[in-house]
Amino acid sequence: MSTEKTPTVLGTEKISKLLLQYSIPAIIAMTAASLYNMVDVIFIGKGVGPMAISGLAITFPLMNITTAFGALVGVGASTMISVRLGQKDYATAQNVLGNVVSLNVIMGIVLSIIALILIDPILYFFGASDQTIPYARDFMQIILLGNVFSHMYFGLNAVLRASGHPKKAMYATINTVVINTILAPIFIYAFDWGIRGAATATVTAQVISLLWQLKIFTNQNELLHFKKGIYKLKGHIVKAIISVGLSPFLMNLAACLIVILMNNSLKKYDGDYAIGAYGIVNRIVFIFVMIVMGLNQGMQPIAGYNFGAKQYDRVNEVLRKTIFFAIIVTTSGFLIGMFAPEFVASLFTNDENLIKMAAKGFRIVVFFFPIVGFQMVAANFFQSIGIAWKAIFLSLTRQLLLLLPLLLLLPIWFGVDGIWYSMPVSDLVSSIVAAIMLIQQFRKYKYKSQENLSL
Repeated sequence: MSTEKTPTVLGTEKISKLLLQYSIPAIIAMTAASLYNMVDVIFIGKGVGPMAISGLAITFPLMNITTAFGALVGVGASTMISVRLGQKDYATAQNVLGNVVSLNVIMGIVLSIIALILIDPILYFFGASDQTIPYARDFMQIILLGNVFSHMYFGLNAVLRASGHPKKAMYATINTVVINTILAPIFIYAFDWGIRGAATATVTAQVISLLWQLKIFTNQNELLHFKKGIYKLKGHIVKAIISVGLSPFLMNLAACLIVILMNNSLKKYDGDYAIGAYGIVNRIVFIFVMIVMGLNQGMQPIAGYNFGAKQYDRVNEVLRKTIFFAIIVTTSGFLIGMFAPEFVASLFTNDENLIKMAAKGFRIVVFFFPIVGFQMVAANFFQSIGIAWKAIFLSLTRQLLLLLPLLLLLPIWFGVDGIWYSMPVSDLVSSIVAAIMLIQQFRKYKYKSQENLSL
């Protein structure tokens, strides 16, 4: 096995250089992914109409559920691979790759079948009305038919990043965005497929990128590659993947529950247009969230490898620098939300009423946005070093312990504005909790670093 392909540089290279090397491709990829999500909304809003945006917003919870299962496997596997590579346990890392393939196939097929059978009851439960369900159904039927390919695409991209190929993971995501951007207007306008055209473009783009990923992993010269004997599910590997991946899985399920409650509350207090406004705000905020996730993905292999190698000073350093950059990103989102929300909302629709509603919601949602970057990095840090329960606790603190009761209580006093207020309030409190937990962790590993130096 060639030592060139072994990412030992993660334990020796300067942290700032490593973070840039791994984060920039991930940031580009995640920014591209957020634009990829925006493309559908923009083309649908301009080409199909404002009610179609509301219909698309209804699909967010179901999309979150599929994402949750993808994260359960992808994030758990990438963390496990990073740690195993740090421990020089290449055989286990290889088996993790095979188990990723098997788990994605099983979960993708089962989830698609169940969701397609129950599609209408699910969408009505998520907040659909008789006006929005035709759009939501048309979109999700196509997405669910391609769900296995989507799961595999995201799972293998996570493995690419963890195994020392952040640029290849970036290229896969960028290719997907470019292909989707080219195909979406053709399918929506030229073929007159409407919202189904947007979904078809999405799935087609992912399939094409997946084929490229499969080609990479069939290369026998790669450190991790497809070979016989790695696809059989192994109990200890599946358990390890799920234990670490449980945090993003539960976070996505919690997000699903929140969006369901949000959609139903918005429909109750302000109608279908309010759901569309939330759909627009969600897509805008998603850009900045995805950039921070790119930073987190850059941090993950560095933190995971050095944690496995017991180099705790390097673990702390990469955490501090990731937090710094994440706060810069979310502060940028705050400034745009405060000073240019109408302009940004107008990119999605020409409907003046929808623009006004989205702009108002955007200003409220980003009120405490500068500290959201810190909270996201803190949760991901615990996940990166394998302390799953802390990552799960931080994720659920914001979504379930704070945001859920606020969504139930604040509208009673403030009406539809209370629904929007609930998000920044939960951001503030959850960030304070994350700070307390992170300070404790810093002290622990500072002590361990001093112990290592004294040996």
